[in-house]
Amino acid sequence: MTGKKLQKGGRYLYAVIEGAETRQYGKIGIAERNVYTISNGLTTAVVSDCVPNKSIRPERRNIKAHQEVMKCLMKETTPLPMAFGIIADSPQAVKTILTNNQEVLLDQLTRVKDKTEMGLRAFLDVSNIFEYFISTHSELRNVRDQYFGTNREPSPEDKIELGRTFDSILNEDREKFTEQVEDILAPNCFECKRNKCRNESELMNLVCLVGRDQEEQLEEAIYKAAGLFDNNFSFDYNGPWAPHNFVDIDLSI
Repeated sequence: MTGKKLQKGGRYLYAVIEGAETRQYGKIGIAERNVYTISNGLTTAVVSDCVPNKSIRPERRNIKAHQEVMKCLMKETTPLPMAFGIIADSPQAVKTILTNNQEVLLDQLTRVKDKTEMGLRAFLDVSNIFEYFISTHSELRNVRDQYFGTNREPSPEDKIELGRTFDSILNEDREKFTEQVEDILAPNCFECKRNKCRNESELMNLVCLVGRDQEEQLEEAIYKAAGLFDNNFSFDYNGPWAPHNFVDIDLSI
């Protein structure tokens, strides 16, 4: 497809930013397309050319390109990141999206202005998480001994009950752990949000909306929170990111 046809075709949406300044960001987009802006006067979409009515596959290279555009934007502003794969049929369709959603976009832009998203995950760094919980929770140990400490073969129901007890205690510990950390972090960020833990060893998955001038204070608070726990716990602090977890927009197209 020629460049001329693309000029008349679809636009892939990366993000929305405030203002109406015309910008060119270079060939950093998906398929190394040029990334630039389209504005309706109050809000501006960051886009690149693409084929209309053809989805962009969530391949690693495409996701990486989408993320690279976010990193570029974060150097100078706080964008409203769009979900991966949003395509408008034409430049005019982009302006229509901006106009139809102008109020919510402006509201969200105000909410995240001069802020970044920081992530904090915590893990139990032990070789066997079940055995660790057996050694630290008498309730679980008693259930284990009740069903597995006799000469009889435990039934499937016994195994299910032991698993249910383990899950319950794990979730209780996650709740207590996260509350302790949130209490320390809260004064140093605008919002904290909990995301679902990805595996058994993960005890906490937090994202924080932080002022650009608060990042150092938040890091100090994280070190303070980590000091409450022994060497069986490890922390993964990451960012800054565009505020994906704090942008909630259902676009009216």
